[in-house]
Amino acid sequence: MQVLFSSSLCILLALLIHRVSSETFSRNKGEEHASFPPRGWNSYDSFCWTISEQEFLQNAEIISRRLRLYGYEYVVVDFLWYRRKVPGAYTDSLGFDVIDKWGRMIPDPDRWPSSKNGKGFGEVAKTVHSLGLKFGIHVMRGISTQAVNANTPILDVTTGAAYEESGRKWTAKDIGIKERACAWMQNGFMSVNTKLGAGRAFLKSLYVQYAEWGVDFVKHDCVFGDDLDLDEVTFVSEVLKELDRPIVYSLSPGTSVTPAMAKKVNGLVNMYRITADDWDTWGDVVSHFDITRDFSTANMVGATGLLGKSWPDLDMLPLGWLTDPGSNEGPHRRCKLTLDEKRTQITLWSMAKSPLMFGGDVRNLDYATYGLITIPTLLEINSFSSNNKEFPYVTGSKSLKNEDQVSTLQSGRHVTDGRSPKTHVLGLTSCEDVKAIGWSIEALDQDLEQICWREKLENKHQTPFCLYKRKSRVASDEDIGYQQKYQGKFHLLATDGSKFCLHASPKKKITSKEYRRGSFSPCQQDANQIWEFNPNGTLTNSYSSQCATLNSLRAKKAISTGVRSWIATGLKGEIYLAFFNLNSKKTVISAKISDLAKALPGRNLTGASCKGYEVWSRKDYGIMSQSISTPVEMHGSALFVLHCFTA
Repeated sequence: MQVLFSSSLCILLALLIHRVSSETFSRNKGEEHASFPPRGWNSYDSFCWTISEQEFLQNAEIISRRLRLYGYEYVVVDFLWYRRKVPGAYTDSLGFDVIDKWGRMIPDPDRWPSSKNGKGFGEVAKTVHSLGLKFGIHVMRGISTQAVNANTPILDVTTGAAYEESGRKWTAKDIGIKERACAWMQNGFMSVNTKLGAGRAFLKSLYVQYAEWGVDFVKHDCVFGDDLDLDEVTFVSEVLKELDRPIVYSLSPGTSVTPAMAKKVNGLVNMYRITADDWDTWGDVVSHFDITRDFSTANMVGATGLLGKSWPDLDMLPLGWLTDPGSNEGPHRRCKLTLDEKRTQITLWSMAKSPLMFGGDVRNLDYATYGLITIPTLLEINSFSSNNKEFPYVTGSKSLKNEDQVSTLQSGRHVTDGRSPKTHVLGLTSCEDVKAIGWSIEALDQDLEQICWREKLENKHQTPFCLYKRKSRVASDEDIGYQQKYQGKFHLLATDGSKFCLHASPKKKITSKEYRRGSFSPCQQDANQIWEFNPNGTLTNSYSSQCATLNSLRAKKAISTGVRSWIATGLKGEIYLAFFNLNSKKTVISAKISDLAKALPGRNLTGASCKGYEVWSRKDYGIMSQSISTPVEMHGSALFVLHCFTA
């Protein structure tokens, strides 16, 4: 135990140095952005959109006092801080937002009283900074529907007056792209035309204002994953480079994200979500294993980012005192995960070097949750470890009904109900991805065509998945511009003559465990429903500019079971080895010491032994030769700190 105690002190000292270095960075614009995965607190999991200034600052004060030492330095107000909390207001309501005369969102003065008289978040940011913390906000794509409906003028920050070009003043209606409204908040926000000087001027005015308020962190939502808006992300990144204030740039959500898609943006940002929303269910936790493996394999962890590094983000940690998705109510319930499931989550997030953004209301932070998010070893792994990757060379054995019968489980096995019928599931991927190639056009008669997916059919007699093609229809002369913009593109229908068209991106927020799939909604002028067939056999969606691919999955969603493992190395050459039991029974997980070298370049562990301890049980395993093995509770994890040596 003396060894463990001394090690913890060393780790805490390293974390303190990390915090001091980070605070120095906040005063020196030239320093690298996001040298380590950002760490902090976000209000969404506990307050959804309803948080007030008083509630926010109460949380910030506690974070400063109890969590800042552990590197939790950002406090972030999540979405709809500009929405009035009055009857009729909810996450996708229209007409309840507070905007200034330039169409920019400003804090609801009833919830954020210090924002009155044009102060915005300036006073809140000052208070946060006085606590030794950094202040962050959530923003949506483009411009609000409310500003477009009001047709507000656009601020030119270089003159301080309305933006003028080509002899006229430009307004919100000139730059808003109505058919590119956020898929899951259609009444809220739409893309702006970044090809127009007026569109760029509007976006610049937003981020200049955020810098003036003292913002240190921006979470930009509905611009990534299925909602990718590469033009806006690129321009915002350019604006942030020019500001006198360093701002960490984060993207959300991460639905359908692949490494190929992320490589388009990682150099423009500092962190980006790679999953849909994560909530406190085992299904959400377990859904992160494959995607984290893919991103580490693609060398995306700690890759080049905006003025520094970028980090794949597994979303907030929904632990402690929470609310519910989309709720109009603040924190009112405990996290539903078991203790073992919570340990699995924090261990995976740390080994994958995800940003750690705690989501619970810290005013009601229980001792067990506080202990989970302040484990020094996990925080050191999250900040300072290297060579982080999935370790596939593990096996697991578990008892069946007969206790003397044993089944062997390989790492990452997936089990499905073989009797369940199959269904077609539409996905989106980068158009450069070979998985997107497989669509073809088939003429049924002179006026009717189908778009069919014929790739990867299980047998030649299997019926291909087909949709009917229909040109986008123009309702009136006013829609001629819309027709010209989408010339050569079309809607896709399930049956000829149907009034329901395929949309690509979800029209509601989904969680990580939900498999994203295209579905049908009434046909309208919506870029989410507009498609273009390409000569190379790909099918591009006009909303996200991503390409459609099709998978055949069983109607009953596959459940990931078996065992998983991750490996990493520490600053002093120690090896971190994490075991994860995804089974519904206790499982003994084992790894050969000689196999560790397969994942660690330059390490020769032939004939080696390892001395180490397990973090969660605090058990000292002494010297282990040949293999490392331990029983792991259902949905639980084990984390070894190993010092290996040869005789």
